[in-house]
Amino acid sequence: MRINKQDEYGLRILLRIARADEVQGLTIVQLSALENMSKPYAGKITRILRIAGYIRSTRGQKGGYVLARPADTMLIKDALIAMGSDLFAPEYCQEHRRGDIKLCTRSVDCSMRSLWKILQISLDDVLDRLTLADLIGSEEEGESPLNRIFAHLVA
Repeated sequence: MRINKQDEYGLRILLRIARADEVQGLTIVQLSALENMSKPYAGKITRILRIAGYIRSTRGQKGGYVLARPADTMLIKDALIAMGSDLFAPEYCQEHRRGDIKLCTRSVDCSMRSLWKILQISLDDVLDRLTLADLIGSEEEGESPLNRIFAHLVA
């Protein structure tokens, strides 16, 4: 999975909102200040997350963004895909064709395609185990889900 700035900020904003007051939430102004990003960029990311069904806006003078559903039902993999990330998608090879040729010039024998598929499957396996709720705690916490997954991978 290719994690870019938008993906990371998308997860950071989801975590900020998950940790915030469940009634009032956080505004774009607050999110931009907390994550040190411009208000338009925070607005762009919150729009993506809202359309994807991860957050919803609350109205009123003290309104802001809150989670649209419980954090333990939001898979990290799905949130990253909603933000636009995927290391390898089947359409990827279609982007690497030359001229009028409708197939990738290496579509017959491409060991790289197998590598990208294996990496995507491995990442999906890890990210399918993690929810937003798993990331709410601090990194120093004892037996966090991340530590358990890491121990499983190393074993």
